[in-house]
Amino acid sequence: MKKWMVLFVAVLVLALAACGGKNASEEKETGKLVVGASNVPHAEILEKAKPILKEKGIDLKIVTFQDYILPNKALADKEIDANYFQHIPYLEAQKKEYGYDFVNAGGIHIEPIGIYSKKYKSLEELPEGATIIMSNSVADHGRILSMLQEKGLIKLKDGVDKTKATVNDIVENPKKLKFKTDVDAGLLPQIYKNNEGDAVVINANYALDAGLNPAKDPIAVESPKNNPYVNIIAVRKGDENRKEIKTLVEVLQSKEIQDFIKEKYKGAVIPAAQ
Repeated sequence: MKKWMVLFVAVLVLALAACGGKNASEEKETGKLVVGASNVPHAEILEKAKPILKEKGIDLKIVTFQDYILPNKALADKEIDANYFQHIPYLEAQKKEYGYDFVNAGGIHIEPIGIYSKKYKSLEELPEGATIIMSNSVADHGRILSMLQEKGLIKLKDGVDKTKATVNDIVENPKKLKFKTDVDAGLLPQIYKNNEGDAVVINANYALDAGLNPAKDPIAVESPKNNPYVNIIAVRKGDENRKEIKTLVEVLQSKEIQDFIKEKYKGAVIPAAQ
């Protein structure tokens, strides 16, 4: 009888310890959020949201990345809970290429892409045979080419999806423009400063990080109207319903944060809710 009693007590103690450990683990996860982001403007916007999230019981940790590849890899590897650096067409392209099971948890802002030149003051001034340098991110090529088409410099073939267009879809190119498309996006500001090429297309986050003003310095900027390139919070499928993720998106879409974006970046970054 004593043996059975000792055994019962031992099992009970172990069960309670295991139960206690599980609760501790759950407690550790609850209220904590690790988000990967580009330095500017994403990490800056998250820093502004951090105290608001703290008041709501969420401890936000921000991990910054310098490129467009590692944030999604880190999300897939469960090193972070979400990332905030990419627009929807880029997310879809990454899912197709790498098989990521990610979803868009909510749109936050738009970064109109700009074309910069130290040699010319407008796109119209670009000479015949001018070289336009843009990033190796194919997901951005469509938006760049669409902008050039709107400005009358090229014509894309009829029916092409503007978010997926490539240089191979150009059917008219009166100025015989040349396109260099093998450059890492993070290097574009330095290429511009070195006065390479005739024009350089730079994403607003990299331009801001390099001390450029994406609202004033470019010779052309894409229109934010009906812009599909909304920067989003991306998460692993299923996590979009997680309380912490929902609260993060609600805070970032709040009037306080959207007003902060508008006032701080003065048109270089545009609130999605505008």
